[in-house]
This record gives sequence, structure tokens and C-alpha cells, in this order.
Amino acid sequence: MGVALGPAAMAGTTYADTRVAAEAGTANPISRWQIQDDAKAQQGGAAISASGFATREWYPVTGRATVMAGLLENGVFKDDVFHSDNLRAVQVPDASGNLFVTPWWYRAGFDLPKAAAKRYTLLRTHGIISAADAWVNGQKVADRADLAGAYPEHDIDVTRWVHAGANAVAFKVYPGDPRMSLSIGWVDWNPTPPDNNMGPWRGVDIVQTGPVALSAPHVMSTLSADLKQATLAVSVTATNLDTVAHDVTVSGTVADKPVQQTIRLAPGEVKRVSLASGSTPAVTLDNPRVWWPVGMGDHPIYQMALTVTVDGAASDRSATTFGIRRVESTLTRQGYRQFTINGQPLLIRGGGWAPDMFLRDDPARMEAEFSYVVNLGINTIRSEGKLENDRFYDLADRNGILVLAGWECCDKWEAAAKTGGEPWNDADMRVAKASMASEARLLRNHPSVIGFYIGSDHAPPPTLSKMYTDTLRDEGWSLPVISAAVDEKTEEAGPSGMKMAGPYDWIPPSYWYGDKQGAAFGFDSEVSAGAVIPRIEDVQRMLSVQEQEALWKYPQARQYHASADWSTFAVLTPFDTALAKRYGAPTGLADYVAKAQLDNYDNVRAQFEAFNARMGADNPATGVIYWMLNSAWPSLHWHLYDYYMNPAGAYYGAKKANEPVHIQYSYDSRSVVVVNHTLDECHGLKALVKVRNLDGSVRYQKQVEDIELAGNHAQPVLDLPSVTGLSTVYFVELELAGADGKPVSRNVYWLSTREDTLDWAKSNWYLTPVTQYGDFTALASLPKATRKVQVSTVREGDEDVTRVTLSIPASSPSAAVQEHLTIRRGAKGDLALPVRWTDNDVTLWPGESVVLTARYPAQGSVGTVVEVSGWNTPVEQVAAGVTQGTKH
Repeated sequence: MGVALGPAAMAGTTYADTRVAAEAGTANPISRWQIQDDAKAQQGGAAISASGFATREWYPVTGRATVMAGLLENGVFKDDVFHSDNLRAVQVPDASGNLFVTPWWYRAGFDLPKAAAKRYTLLRTHGIISAADAWVNGQKVADRADLAGAYPEHDIDVTRWVHAGANAVAFKVYPGDPRMSLSIGWVDWNPTPPDNNMGPWRGVDIVQTGPVALSAPHVMSTLSADLKQATLAVSVTATNLDTVAHDVTVSGTVADKPVQQTIRLAPGEVKRVSLASGSTPAVTLDNPRVWWPVGMGDHPIYQMALTVTVDGAASDRSATTFGIRRVESTLTRQGYRQFTINGQPLLIRGGGWAPDMFLRDDPARMEAEFSYVVNLGINTIRSEGKLENDRFYDLADRNGILVLAGWECCDKWEAAAKTGGEPWNDADMRVAKASMASEARLLRNHPSVIGFYIGSDHAPPPTLSKMYTDTLRDEGWSLPVISAAVDEKTEEAGPSGMKMAGPYDWIPPSYWYGDKQGAAFGFDSEVSAGAVIPRIEDVQRMLSVQEQEALWKYPQARQYHASADWSTFAVLTPFDTALAKRYGAPTGLADYVAKAQLDNYDNVRAQFEAFNARMGADNPATGVIYWMLNSAWPSLHWHLYDYYMNPAGAYYGAKKANEPVHIQYSYDSRSVVVVNHTLDECHGLKALVKVRNLDGSVRYQKQVEDIELAGNHAQPVLDLPSVTGLSTVYFVELELAGADGKPVSRNVYWLSTREDTLDWAKSNWYLTPVTQYGDFTALASLPKATRKVQVSTVREGDEDVTRVTLSIPASSPSAAVQEHLTIRRGAKGDLALPVRWTDNDVTLWPGESVVLTARYPAQGSVGTVVEVSGWNTPVEQVAAGVTQGTKH
């Protein structure tokens, strides 16, 4: 692929000025920019920011577009940059030189209304990569030294330079390198974006206010131990923009309770105002609606709305949402961090978050991703840098998903902590302090946020640690501050209570039940078995024909979609070797992908289940972050769902393990364990255990009655005895039913009489060697199974809901292993994505059936079909049924 610069937009064809609201107390996001390379727009800031400047050769882009994202919007590159290694060519200079070594201009027009009273206009930036000069109506209003860093928020008073009617703003954005500036880096997650993500990636607002502006509203709740009373400390920052003093009144409501405070502000004074309810310097709520993580209760959100008045007229407004909950963390006697929410200790079960590689802002996609997180049953997202905007945390609040945020590893953010790393100068310290303050203000009201990592792969050195913790304290931070994601400590934050011991590459499912390295004990901040292979349609979409062949045929081949550099993860050798040894050498791409789905499902399930099993052990498991939740681009590594949001084996393995009430098998003790992630006690549960040979014959069967299972608890209910006469590959089938006989959980394992054997002594930071592999090759000899599929669909709001009854007739010659269901828009159409199934990748024996339900976006009148495929069954399509009106 070459760098083919497409036609720039003509002036006025797709661009309109941002219209600013007339009322005081409004923040109007710039919704569209026009951008151009400084090498081609050499007129300078005074000319470019003047009204009427001609932008005939400029590109119209959205308000939060990085340069690369903006060029993709405009179809600049003729091929899909996510396919094969096409992205490499973007970094090759074209005839005018490399696109990303010179600054780029961002220009926008905005229209100000005439104001009846005195108005102040602020230019609010939310972080710029890597730095920028700002110009308004021909006047330079900020320098790159003022506007540096991905995270600091700045308000620039531009009142003297704007007027009613047409105005213009321009930013000269400078290129950066995450190794040299406090921006965003990607390490081995994916290739480095060619533009290093330069641009106003979180957007810019035009703010209208009176002489006194409000900012940084804060509600800090203190919840009693019995959860019956909450005390709210309420504050907001007031800034007098005027040249004269003002007596001002800040008033409003917090959780529907009135609050008010009157203060005097000197000219230019900035003051944090504490608000009172009547004569009380705080707001007290009896029987508050308490916020709980997903699966443990509801996630109610309260509102806060404030107005400041000057001389009887509204000058500015401020609003926020918040939740009431109590977050605590302690260290176990082994030194690992245990989080407690509202007095309940909980097992953190999460994944590492990746935004889009080009930082493209897509609200619908983000909402869909949170629906996947809920569907997966995990309760936490960890953000290692790449911190998101307010919408992300609002979605986490609404869905009950906990967030562990923090700075990233392996670039400028961590350079000062490394031996030989580039030392920080005073400017770096100012940017880092401003970044910490801005993020604290963004995060602190969100009940989903439960802590902040001030270091990742290294704890920050003493000077930085003190600066971070002092800044957090100054911003009213009340949550745990974690020194690092590794087992290190700082004087201010203390021991991290974390481990980061690997693996990041393939190990067998039994690994997780060990007692060393990344096995299930303590709190593991990032860990997984490495390679995750998408479904075949996505493999074919992301890889060239040559790369597809190499994927299954050449284990030593480097894959650009595994790692773009020559890192450890550029090849899939450990995964491919294990796949061939355990399941048999792949005979083609389809065979490779099918075997990979079995492996990914089995391994991801085992990782989460091992932590489940040990949540109350002597050396307890307190947290696990699967590395990773998602991918910034189409990847062969580290994700529970791929970039195309097509759930595959890893997704359904995680979903199975994280059921609210769950039955599971332990690889170490051969015990059957029941797990309850809810707070409700379960009474009278019944467990049915079957051990089956490959031919389906039952070699052992046991039912356990009257199981009492406390909330937030795991307990063994049966130890499997040694069973003789087993085939080389055999199955353990587990069923859990309620006291009423209704199914609660069902789980199937394929096991080998030859165990995987690990050489723990030779472990390194990313894997533990295997000296003997389990033997699952007999799975290939399973006869073809038959199935029966019944389907119906109803419309519920903007979603279609398809119900599938999947049955294996008693006459079937074999079990149907790993039956996978998808929804297509027509027999040869695209997949209906995103999709949320109640279960998938199921294994059934002759005479068994299961009901599975899918929810996905409704789309016109195109006839959808359910496509069913499996390990030992053919692909089959069944019409999804007639949509039966709208169900409310």
C-alpha cells in the first residue's frame, strides 16, 4: 500500500461553524475542525486564525480526531490500514515528505451570540498530544509550553479577543514521541500509530460564563458501616474573572437537597467553596441508595446541580453525577491487596482496556463494549494509561463496572523510574502534576472508580510519588492510591499489594491452579495465556493470504498482527507448538482456527475459575486482570473479544467462568466447586456430576443435594474419585440446579489422561515451559453429530431477540462439541454485531438440549439467519423467524 493523499475537502462543503449558546454557564464542544500539515499551510497562526481564512485544501474532521484519524475520515489512504501490514506504508514518506514529522494545524470557526449582560469566553482544552500553540482571531493566546501533555485541562480566557458573530480558533499541534513527552504510547499492544496520536484527542470547548465561573464540582461521600446514612461533603471551585471584587452566592441541589454558600471573591481570585445544607456544613442522607458493583446490587446515580449568581444574575452553572459507596483496601497477611466495597470483600475479575489505536471517538461502540463487559460477567476494567473521557466513566457508573485507572508503562511516564531512563525536567514535572490534578477531578465523583495506579511496571521515584500523592490529596482524592502494578512500594502509598509475574504467553489450563508465578493467589494486575485467535472470518479479514498460511503452517513465522516489532510476542511459537502437540498438527487454516477456539475457551475459563476457587483460601486470590479485555486494532494476542467485536472462544470461556452462580472443576484437586458472586444466599442447590468417555458412555455419576451456598463465596461440594477405564480424552459434565429444579449453571470440560507438566523452575517473566503436553488428538476421531435447531425472534425496542433451542437427537452418533452460534444478515450477509448470547460454544450429548438467547441491533427488514457450526458438526443455517411486532 502506498501513501496516496486523497482530495482535500473544498471550503464550505462539509464544514460549519460551531454555534455557541447564548446562556451563561454553557460549554460548547467544537464539533468539526479543518486540519492541514504545517508544511502546506505556512501562513502562520495570525493568518490561519483570522476569520475568512481560505481552507480550500484542508481536511474536515470530527472534534476529537487525531491527525491520523482525521486522514482516515477523509479516505486519504487507499487501502485498509488494519489489513495485513498495510499500516507500515503509512510511515513511508510521500513526495512532500513524511506526513507526521511537522506540526499540523487544527482550525475551527465559532459563532458567538450577542449577550445581554457581560460575558466571558473561555477556550477549554482537555489535553493535547503532544503540545500546541493556540490562536484566536489572529492573536496568540497560549504557547506550546502552556498546552502540553495528553491529560491536563486548561481554561484560557479569550474574552478580549472575541466578539459577537464569526470568530476563529486555531491550534498548531506539534508532533511528539511517547518516549519523550507525557502523551500516549502503545508498547507491544499494537503498532505505533504513524502520527503518535497527535491532536486535541479529548476535544476543545468554547465556554460562556459571567464574571464568576464554576469548575471542578466535587461530592465526597462517607457511608456508615450499616449503610444507613451517608454524609456528603460538597464543594466547587469559583473563579472571579473580573477586575473587581464580587459578592457571590453559589446554590443548588445535591441528591435533591438544597445547598448554598455566599462568599466574596477578590479580582482574579480562585477559591474552593464548601457548600452547606441549612446550618450544616454537609449534606446528610438517611437510607441512601447505595451503589454496588455489577452482580452485587443496583447502581443508582445521584445528581448535583449548582448555579453561581452575581448581583442577582446567573453567572455560571456546574453539574455532576455521583454515587454513594464505601471503598476500602487492605493487605492480606501474604501482602496482597484486598478491595472491599460497602463492607463486602470481593474478588476483582477484570480485563485491561484498550481504546481505538487512533483514539477515534465512537460513543455507540463504547456503549456496546460496556454491554459486552456486563455480558462477560467480569466486574472491573483496568486502564493502564490511555485514560478515557467522562463518557467512559459514566458508562461504568451506570453498568456497575469498577475501574482501576493509572499511568502507563514503558515510555516517558515511566522513564524516571528506570535505571538509565531519561530524567524529567521541571517542565515534565509541571505537565505530570497538571495531568494528575485533571484526572483526579475527572475521576473522583465516579462511584465506579476504586483506585489509581501512580506507577505501572515500576513504582515512581520518590519525587514523583510525593508529587502524585500530594496532588491527589489536594484534589480531595479519598480512594486507594496504588504505588504500581508490580510488587513495589513508595513511601507515600506503601506496598502495592500487586503481582505481575506473568504469564503473557501460552501455558496449559492447569497452570492457574499452581502455587507460583501468576497462578491463582493474591492480586495479579495483568496476566493471560497469550495468543487469542479470532473466528475465521476475522482472521481472513485481518491477514493476507500469505499470513493466513503462515499462521497455521509455520509456528516460527513472525506475525505483524501479533506484534509489530521484533518483541517476544512477534511469533506465536509457544501457542502453535502446544496446539499441535495437544490437538494434532493443523491441516489447514479452518482446522487451526477450530483448535484455537477449543484452547482459548479452555484456558481463559481456567484462569478465571482458578481465582474463583481460591477467593477464600488460606493464601486467597483477591484479584485478576486478564490481559487484555479488548484490542486497539485487529490482533492475534490478548483479548476477550476482538477488534471487530465478534465473540469467540476466549469470550465464551470467560463468560462461562464468571456466571453469577457457577459450578466448576478444579484441575489441581479434582474437586467440584460452586461459586456465588452475588450477595444472595442460595439454598437447596443440586449438583449433578458425570464423567464420560469419548463415546459418551458415563463412567461416573453423582448427584449432590441440598447445597447451601453463602453470598460472595466459593466452596467445594465433591471430590472426584479416580475413575478407571477412561478413554485418552474424556469429559466432565457439571450441572447445577436451583431448589426448584431450574438450571442455574452448566459446564463441560474435555480432559486428558496424560497431564500437561510444567517446569516451574525455568519460569521467566512471560511463560513457564511445558515438558509434557496433554493428548487431545482423539477429539479428531469423534463421529459427525446431528443436531436440531428451532428458532424464533421478537423485536424489543431497538433490538432483535432471537431464541434458539439447540437439541442433539438421541439417535446422534456422537456428542456435539463446542457448538457455536452466530447471527447473519441474510444467508451470505455480514454478522449481526454486537451480539450478546446467554451462552455459546456449548457441548451436548445425544438426548440433551439447551435454550440460547441472543440480543443484537435490529436492522430493517433484512431476513436474518442463525448459523450453527461446531467441532464435529457441519455448518447449518436456519431462518431467524418472523419478527413478531414490538414487545415492550
